[in-house]
Amino acid sequence: MYDIVTVTVNYKMKDKVLAMLRSLFRDTENRDISNFAAQNLETSLFPRVQSVVVDNDSRDSIKDALVKEFSQRIIFIDAGANIGFGRGNNLALKKFEAKYYFIANPDLVFMENQPDTVARLYKFMEDNPKIGIVAPRLVLKSGVTQPSCMRFPRFFDQPIYRLGLHKKYEWARRRVEWLLMKDFDHTKSQPIDWATGAAFFVRGDMLKKVGFFDERYFMYFEDCDLCRTFWSRGWPVYYKGDIVIQHGHERASAKVPGLKSILLNPLTRIHLKSLVKYAWKWRGRN
Repeated sequence: MYDIVTVTVNYKMKDKVLAMLRSLFRDTENRDISNFAAQNLETSLFPRVQSVVVDNDSRDSIKDALVKEFSQRIIFIDAGANIGFGRGNNLALKKFEAKYYFIANPDLVFMENQPDTVARLYKFMEDNPKIGIVAPRLVLKSGVTQPSCMRFPRFFDQPIYRLGLHKKYEWARRRVEWLLMKDFDHTKSQPIDWATGAAFFVRGDMLKKVGFFDERYFMYFEDCDLCRTFWSRGWPVYYKGDIVIQHGHERASAKVPGLKSILLNPLTRIHLKSLVKYAWKWRGRN
């Protein structure tokens, strides 16, 4: 059994995956003993990490690039088709035994001025055995904090946000600010409803008990759904504001604004389908 298995699903993002892995290996392999002492980390307990890349039929030669640059340090899984985010992650989650799993998007960057990020997430979970999921603070390249932790949505919250109604109407602005936790101090560490699956640190035995990601979602809401499932079992989800990772955060489903996005952007339609599935699954349950 591994201490940590990191899982990254690739769909035509080869260069970003390679850059993310370089920064991940720098974080997990270039170990500064003096920094361990400063962070109260025990070097003897530094986790053993195995990284897995699942390719959703990208046809971008990522396997060859991984072998060339990282040799045997990466385990590669060919999904054979674009099977979506949740199912892609599940291929690795079900195959490898680990105490913890770290879902890592291709567009993450583990920053040099935030050393031992993975070790600190590991230590937090080791110190808090009842917590099921922890999510770090995500920042954009500009340094601005991304609203990556949210409250569980009411049905119309996401459409209001996606359609940009919060930019026109005061009632919509208040509703979106509630959803995105604008009243929340994102530098602090505390329990939250859910966090984006871009950077998810999950306790392995709990994940197995709930059956991993719900594969009814092709993309979107599988992270929200998983967090809600953990809470329903009494396993808290936490946000660590003092552990920071950089995130690309392109929001591909929102590139075409407003109502036009439903007609012109297939990712918007996928997002809406996932919302309906989520609302139906959790209907009538607080």
